[in-house]
Amino acid sequence: MTNQNLTLISDSTSGIGVAVTVTAVSNESSPFVAARPSLQRPPATPVTGYFSISRKDLALLKKLDINGAQRINTWVESMRASSPTHILSTPALGVGAPVTEQTSWMLDYPSALDMFEQIIDASRGKQIVMFLDYDGTLSPIVDDPDRAFMSDKMRATVKRLAKCFPTAIVSGRCRDKVYGFVKLAELYYAGSHGMDIKGPARGSKHKKNGKGFLFQPASEFLPMIDEVYKALVEKTESTPGAKVEHNKFCISVHFRRVEEKKWDELALQVRSVLKNYPKLLLTQGRKVLEIRPTIKWDKGKALEFLLESLGYANCDDVFPVYIGDDQTDEDAFKILRERGQGFGILVSKFQRDTSASYSLQEPTEVMDFLQRLVEWKRLAVQA
Repeated sequence: MTNQNLTLISDSTSGIGVAVTVTAVSNESSPFVAARPSLQRPPATPVTGYFSISRKDLALLKKLDINGAQRINTWVESMRASSPTHILSTPALGVGAPVTEQTSWMLDYPSALDMFEQIIDASRGKQIVMFLDYDGTLSPIVDDPDRAFMSDKMRATVKRLAKCFPTAIVSGRCRDKVYGFVKLAELYYAGSHGMDIKGPARGSKHKKNGKGFLFQPASEFLPMIDEVYKALVEKTESTPGAKVEHNKFCISVHFRRVEEKKWDELALQVRSVLKNYPKLLLTQGRKVLEIRPTIKWDKGKALEFLLESLGYANCDDVFPVYIGDDQTDEDAFKILRERGQGFGILVSKFQRDTSASYSLQEPTEVMDFLQRLVEWKRLAVQA
């Protein structure tokens, strides 16, 4: 069952109001939403998803009852699939990867650095708009999520990028927390998987009407999120290494430091809390379980909202580029394919099915790509 509401939101200093249809999705039959398979251009050689589960398991998830032990087993298997330590079925793209699989995957998702000239050719005459995930894209994945710092060199690169193109950070983290890491007021920030979006505070020449804006389509869920956060902290405190992070409109349960033999215990704890909240759903990223409201809103919707806010909703001369490493970034990759504009870049050292068009292996390559974009823009302006 779905309920649609048309919401018009702007902050008091904005002057910008964007009408957005937000769809609430019933969660009674399926409180766990697994990784979505790619809908376009799959690899020539089938590969096991790095953060995903198989279509067979996805079908199983839709049938299982939240109270069943079988559901917990499936959760744990999906947690294993999302773990970077479990790479036997997803060889790295470098040393040790079978030549046939590596070659096949790279043919479908070539390096954005190697294809830089072709990318630039495709963008000529269009306005490039940059969308960047944070963890695993601008900063390395670390055991302690509170220490996911970006380097000074990366910050300087992103600052230069924002002078050349409208630039947004789109993250599952709380918007304020991401801003605390990035510390650049001239960027757009979309936290909580796009459920908390704010325009630049200052310093951006790309702001529409020179004013900022604030958009929060899941505000009604805030009391519930607070309640569930407290319950999860209390419930998981007996599991060593588990960390519950409050991201304002969603909650992250990190299991990077949890021993694998304790994952089933953690899944049971999370289930025992969420079974009482059918209006919340569970998704999964890199060694993290994400709890968020059951509204039809994700990073792809956030991308579309930001394009509309910038005045590019129905333009043929816009070229969005989205760079991300997580399963939640697939929603944005998929939107770009459906729009037939721009492209997505997956950041991963491992083969996985994706709706992105290109790949980069790690944040250092992301920085190299962004630096090349900035240099290309500088030379283009001088020409």
